[in-house]
Amino acid sequence: MPLLGGIRPPIAVLCVLILALAGLTAKVLGPSGEPVVPKAVLSSQKHFAEDGAIALRASIDERITDLRRTVAALNAGKPAEPEQVLSDLGRTYQKWTGTTILDLKSGDVLAARGERIPLAWLDKEVLTGKHALAPRMVRLETGDVRLMTMAVLDFEDRPQQLLIASNSLSVPAINLGPFRTMAVVAQDGEVLATAGFEQSEALNSDKQREELSFLQKQMSSLSEQAAEHTAEHPVSAKEPGSRGYPGVSGTLLGDDYNGRVATAGYASLASSDPEEKKSVAAGLGLTVVAMLPVVQQQGGVGPDRELFGLIAAGALVVLGLLAAAVLWMSVQRPLLRLFLESRRLARGDLTRPVSVPRWGEAARVGTALERLRGQLGGPGGTDGAPGGKVRLGLRVPLAVTAVLLLLWCVPVGLLLNRTDGSVSVPATMVNDQRDRTDLVADRVRRALNEAQADLVSTSRLIDVGDPDATAARLKDALREHTRYQALYVVDDTGEVVARAGGDPHDWSDGKDLPLIRVSGKGEKKPVIQAGAPVPEHKGTTLVGEVRVEFLNSLLKRPGLGEVRVVNADAETLAASGGFLAFEDLPNNALPDLVRAGNVPVGAGPVENGLLLRDGGVTVAAAAPFSGGGVASDIGWTVVSWQDAEHFQITPYEREDRSVLAGLLGLAAIVVCLGWVYLVVARPLRALAAGAEKLADGDLKTVHYPRYQDEVGAIVRSLELIRQQLQARRQNQARRAAEPRLGAGGR
Repeated sequence: MPLLGGIRPPIAVLCVLILALAGLTAKVLGPSGEPVVPKAVLSSQKHFAEDGAIALRASIDERITDLRRTVAALNAGKPAEPEQVLSDLGRTYQKWTGTTILDLKSGDVLAARGERIPLAWLDKEVLTGKHALAPRMVRLETGDVRLMTMAVLDFEDRPQQLLIASNSLSVPAINLGPFRTMAVVAQDGEVLATAGFEQSEALNSDKQREELSFLQKQMSSLSEQAAEHTAEHPVSAKEPGSRGYPGVSGTLLGDDYNGRVATAGYASLASSDPEEKKSVAAGLGLTVVAMLPVVQQQGGVGPDRELFGLIAAGALVVLGLLAAAVLWMSVQRPLLRLFLESRRLARGDLTRPVSVPRWGEAARVGTALERLRGQLGGPGGTDGAPGGKVRLGLRVPLAVTAVLLLLWCVPVGLLLNRTDGSVSVPATMVNDQRDRTDLVADRVRRALNEAQADLVSTSRLIDVGDPDATAARLKDALREHTRYQALYVVDDTGEVVARAGGDPHDWSDGKDLPLIRVSGKGEKKPVIQAGAPVPEHKGTTLVGEVRVEFLNSLLKRPGLGEVRVVNADAETLAASGGFLAFEDLPNNALPDLVRAGNVPVGAGPVENGLLLRDGGVTVAAAAPFSGGGVASDIGWTVVSWQDAEHFQITPYEREDRSVLAGLLGLAAIVVCLGWVYLVVARPLRALAAGAEKLADGDLKTVHYPRYQDEVGAIVRSLELIRQQLQARRQNQARRAAEPRLGAGGR
């Protein structure tokens, strides 16, 4: 009879899984030495490069968008002289290295500001066609590369004029931290700009100059590799289903020098929403590379660690063999014996007694078979009632098997390789947490400065005497600038003259009040307002309310944990996750970190990072707003923190591997023992009840096999025995009735 299921497959699968898990345990818990550079450090460099790419992309896109919006506003207003246009542009936005206005018809330069812009690259293809006026990179005579942005000034009754603004492709003005360098790389691998390298003249020894030369060569080599990787499509460059940074990013490992290994992260410039494809900077083919020399770790593995993995694997094999032996002795062997005995009785072999197992459902079935043998007329058989001896079921061996395997799974998963607050975290991780937090603070500060600068630009186009035209202008501005939730003009009495968007909030015009302020205590969300005085209307202010969701989107960065923007009192104003308006920071040490960061040191407040060991290991950092613009002195700070257990460092990786091994063992227990319980234990219990009913004289109930296995074979044998007993009883009744019929005939 072919056995398609039964007790043998789950026991065999359990043995195979135990051996496979033992081999995996010996591998992952054994010789897993310290890597040359921890994965956490490499991932941090990748995230740093992504942050730099986001900052560069946002900077380029902002410059292009601001120029185009300004020109569109100028074209909609009264004609202005070229000198006045460049003067207002430079006063509103201090972001271009040079600006020039020339007459499109004659090619004459009408006005110029900043560095001289070469015009030899201007041709018909630049000004006409499908890609007319598209930004492009141009190399100056000095060898530097500039991004040229163009827009047409089309005043009424005047010839068309071309406004050209150039800006550098330099590394974003962010804090790189000690020893880190960053580069902007073109598609062909050429390094366009670098930051972080010391000048060779400032070095004190030939050894330092030699190290500087080594790092510069490493940057060139790694930049070429990064350019090759970022040339791939973002979808094909990532693992299937992975998300995160929309562009291509990754890590590279360079050569070592003087005990330090050059590690690098790279990221291509990508739109925040690639499906919309609205980023001009994302189409320039630029890549940001962040390089950091890291102290090389010793990757040796001691014999105790290898022996440790072998001992854990050997213990699993021993316990697994014991568990399989329990199942074989208590379940498989009795079940196979019952299968043979039931088939023998069904064939009519009643000469010898049934071999009854000692306990459990198998014993109940064996006793019932012995009674049935007596009822069929077997010699020495008994058809009496079974004894009252209580027998344990198959749940006991299953429980014993589970306990044997849990003796390995529980200690390995819950006790082995456990970490505590004494775990050593690389100093690089603390430094990167601090520097990346400062980078996020710079992004938020620049975004607020941009918001206020846009208001200044819009305020020059407002005619307070025409409320309807002002309201229309505000609606257009609100549609173009998605960072605002409301725009309104307030006069010197605090009355709203014109508005667009949501309901306005109070705005007080005071000399000591900042142009960017926050209010709304007691409300669901804080109210963040930015203001710009309207020219030629004293006391009148254009106010824009910045959406909190816009600030929240700037804080969401992978590998940085929880990020929040707090005021001087350490109250939350924005967060990367959910938050309550003006709620306190969750850790008592974080407010102290905020206050320490706002203490003036030297030129001003500085960012700070620390390692908290309070029931666990937490890396935290705080970066106050610093730099330039109206948002630099509003007293806000960006705070970030994350549990070190999320880092890919060896102690936590070993702990995760131990937990994984325990969970895999638990899964094997659930699958295999659950298989035995569902396919063997429950049908066998039903079989025992049916066999006892049959032995008690129930010949009407038909026995149907549920599975094509040992239990099903025994059920089929019982059905044959039932039919034999039924036929035997009918024959006995017929013989008993024949004499009476004959006597009645005489």
